[in-house]
Amino acid sequence: MNLGKVAVLLGGRSAEREVSLKSGGMVLKALRSRGVDAHPFDPKERGLDELAREKFNRAFIALHGRFGEDGTMQAILEWLGIAYTGSGVLASALAMDKLRTKRIWTAEGLPTAPHVVLDKKTSLLAVAKKLGLPLFVKPANEGSSVGMTKVKRAGELEEAFALAVNYDPVVLAEKFIDGPELTVAIVGQEALPIIRIETPREFYDYEAKYLASDTRYLVPCGLSKTKEEQLQALSLKAFQALGCRGWGRVDLMLDRRGKPYLLEINTSPGMTDHSLVPIAARAVGLSYEDLCVKVLEGARVG
Repeated sequence: MNLGKVAVLLGGRSAEREVSLKSGGMVLKALRSRGVDAHPFDPKERGLDELAREKFNRAFIALHGRFGEDGTMQAILEWLGIAYTGSGVLASALAMDKLRTKRIWTAEGLPTAPHVVLDKKTSLLAVAKKLGLPLFVKPANEGSSVGMTKVKRAGELEEAFALAVNYDPVVLAEKFIDGPELTVAIVGQEALPIIRIETPREFYDYEAKYLASDTRYLVPCGLSKTKEEQLQALSLKAFQALGCRGWGRVDLMLDRRGKPYLLEINTSPGMTDHSLVPIAARAVGLSYEDLCVKVLEGARVG
């Protein structure tokens, strides 16, 4: 295809390296199957100056987490004049930062789960009283549930904080929303069918996302057509509020009364055989290979 020479950026040096290697490997195979001149490029193993020296025209960013999904790689590619997939520098940085994401959504009047920022001086008992139990403790700048704990007793908060702060100095405690977990894939300006996620584990953690065989992905999601359209519209607003573009995934939950709470946005979603965007794409007749090409076609500089 006439998309030029393409670098599939994979691996990297974040805590999500192994998932990224799998995502990138599958994307590389898919693009090559469609005749794209695609080549793997692992920024952990190669100098970034090689991107310019090898005269890549486009980059498919299959990096997850820090140094790939947080605006740093996007800035480098803009400096080099290489078109890249997904959101720009600022939107990528904001979406990676769960605290800033929440602040923007709140300013825009969009619903997100109540939270408290934790530090060494925080009264953890007061946090438990304010948010109720159970609650989630998570690092503000990680993905794939890395460093995240579901806390069911106040005595577990200290250990959960210690785990999260090991990954990021900014740690959030977030109210537990007792209802179904949903995700909305966005490609271009279109929200794909909603997926309902069910897992027998405590929550949709790293193992449930990438390793377990008993996680269920329900499409249709079981909501009425009207409710699904409302949540798709909400997800697009949340995506646009951060200035996101190209493609991504919005995660949210419903409480028992059906009220939605936005959780986070992934601007470089997983593309493994367990990943959610390909599942949503299949629901509208878009194959994995064609999804990869469609995302790549949307690559741009700046």
